[in-house]
Amino acid sequence: MDPQLETLALGVSVSLFSSSFIFNSLGHHGPFSKSTALQALKRKKRYEKQLAQIDGTLSTIEFQREALENANTNTEVLKNMGYAAKAMKAAHDNMDIDKVDELMQDIADQQELAEEISTAISKPVGFGEEFDEDELMAELEELEQEELDKNLLEISGPETVPLPNVPSITLPSKPTKKKEEEEDDMKELENWAGSI
Repeated sequence: MDPQLETLALGVSVSLFSSSFIFNSLGHHGPFSKSTALQALKRKKRYEKQLAQIDGTLSTIEFQREALENANTNTEVLKNMGYAAKAMKAAHDNMDIDKVDELMQDIADQQELAEEISTAISKPVGFGEEFDEDELMAELEELEQEELDKNLLEISGPETVPLPNVPSITLPSKPTKKKEEEEDDMKELENWAGSI
């Protein structure tokens, strides 16, 4: 059984014993029974005080136990971190940054060489290389232009295309009133700008 529970059970039984003793003592009349009841009350108070002290002590011990567990956990974590740091250092002892750079450059060179080999292998052999690319493009453009000229000359359509009729009514002239208003507005604007 948990020591804390045992202490609480003891305190409860003491408290019940004292209470029943006090109750029984008060049932008898006389000076003896009253003094006995007072002694029982004093004993009860002492027991309650001891119970509170024991409970406080148990709480302190529990707190210290938890603190020790935390300290042990922190110690283990720190120890494992130290092991990890040593393992990383040992792993990196065999590596030199210059060697790593050199290795990466070798890999890049080999990849470049592999790409050049792949390009060389994929080129057709024996045909297509004797023609100049610029000459082929110029000849293609000439052929396209000839085809375009030929298509433009062969456009066929009706000999006479009907044109729309010219309107027979005269269009009204622009009203001069609007022009005069605009001129007046411009003069007002010039006068106003000159007065500033």
